[in-house]
Amino acid sequence: MDFSRLEHNITDMMKEQQLKLGYRRETIRLYYPLSSLNRFLHTEYDKVQMHQALEDFSCEAEPRLGKLTFSSQKDRFCILIPPEGAAYVHTHMEQDGFLSDLIQTVSKHGVTMEEVLSVFTSYSDHVQIEPLVDGEFDYLVYFTEGIPDAYRYCITNEGCHVTYHRFTQEDYEEMF
Repeated sequence: MDFSRLEHNITDMMKEQQLKLGYRRETIRLYYPLSSLNRFLHTEYDKVQMHQALEDFSCEAEPRLGKLTFSSQKDRFCILIPPEGAAYVHTHMEQDGFLSDLIQTVSKHGVTMEEVLSVFTSYSDHVQIEPLVDGEFDYLVYFTEGIPDAYRYCITNEGCHVTYHRFTQEDYEEMF
């Protein structure tokens, strides 16, 4: 089974957390719905089958992320990454680049939506910016060619600051 998409997402989420909060050698918990895990693994597993697949994934990822453990409630899984995984991600991640610039920009008080959107356009000429009318988010923004990443960013202007939520394309499509 190909676990590369799942491992990539886990390390991306950990990188984002470390960029926002700083690095600490600590246990990390990430939560995924069963539907997302099935999309990462290209499967249609039930909860029991997914637990077994995650055990197999743990064995494969252990040299990099340490011994992962899992729990679930209903259709929601918790993946627990030990401190060695946090250290691995920290030593192998870029400290600068698109995500770092985005996080630095949205963390500024009084930042404008134009400043946030310019971070995207400074990294690619292939940026899709779509106004949203769902009431929860103001814009959907993503790189049409998947470079520097393939995530969907839902951006909201909350008055004196701008926030974002990042989704895989499939999770975004499922939610909206």
